[in-house]
Amino acid sequence: MPEIARSGSCLCGGVQFRVAGEPMRVGLCHCKDCRKTSGSAFHAYAVWPRQAFETSGITSTYGTRSFCPTCGSRVPFVGEDEVEVTIGSLDIAPTEGLVPSYELWTGRRESWLQALPAARQFEHDRIAGDSAAGDETGLEPRQRSA
Repeated sequence: MPEIARSGSCLCGGVQFRVAGEPMRVGLCHCKDCRKTSGSAFHAYAVWPRQAFETSGITSTYGTRSFCPTCGSRVPFVGEDEVEVTIGSLDIAPTEGLVPSYELWTGRRESWLQALPAARQFEHDRIAGDSAAGDETGLEPRQRSA
């Protein structure tokens, strides 16, 4: 079976990217930073291993947020081992197979939004070492990593 490849870009097309294979995790975040940078009530994203990602174009970064300096669109943030891709920046919609398995900062979720069925719910950040499917007992909170 051929490997799944997804492509995306910023609004003006100056930054383009491609991810191969399935993401490590898919989630929603309701934290203040994600709300402010997305301009929405939440941020939907998928995280791939760094080696599954290719990009072209010039980006700017503020904290852990990357964007196109021409049009201002959010583009994938490239970390040391992972790449966080905003689901809305992918070229094909709806995004088949990218179903969030967890939600972060649920205490900030709008009252008119319902919890995602079958998704793990985290009051704040994910728990260290948690793939969003394991047991969180005894694990310490970690810095925000989508």
